[in-house]
Amino acid sequence: MGIEIERRFLVENEDWKSQVILSEAFSQAYLNSNVDEWATRVRIIDNKKAYITLKSSLNGLINHEFEYSIPLKDAIELIKLSKYKITKTRYQLKINKKNWVVDLFDESNFSLKIAEIELNSESEEIQVPSWCGQEITGIKLLSNASLAKTPISQLSVKDRIKIKGS
Repeated sequence: MGIEIERRFLVENEDWKSQVILSEAFSQAYLNSNVDEWATRVRIIDNKKAYITLKSSLNGLINHEFEYSIPLKDAIELIKLSKYKITKTRYQLKINKKNWVVDLFDESNFSLKIAEIELNSESEEIQVPSWCGQEITGIKLLSNASLAKTPISQLSVKDRIKIKGS
């Protein structure tokens, strides 16, 4: 069974940029709209590699995740057919011997910056970099699947305040 344990944070400034070791362009789409069930994601990375992923949250911190390579032409077609899409640039960083990513979102999610780290266990201790702000682990409104359906630019003031107050 595929399990993903990750923590997510809003990015507060640009201090992370000096630690980038790789960047990739992501186009992704979701083939279903109910984010409370299994998400079916199609992803294209740098217009070269394509994947289909089945993902379901267990508790906000832990997800079931199954990912498979698919032909690029199939991914392009599936993304065209989907109503729920996001694009972002993913930056990979190595901090304190840990792999972090920072996602900079485009289009209607522009200006949103999210840092993520995958963990080996729920109890794993990490040093959160100073450029990380509010922890958003488990906030469904800011999951990629939710952002594809309701971009940050379309969130209500009430929802934006709820995120800041979480």
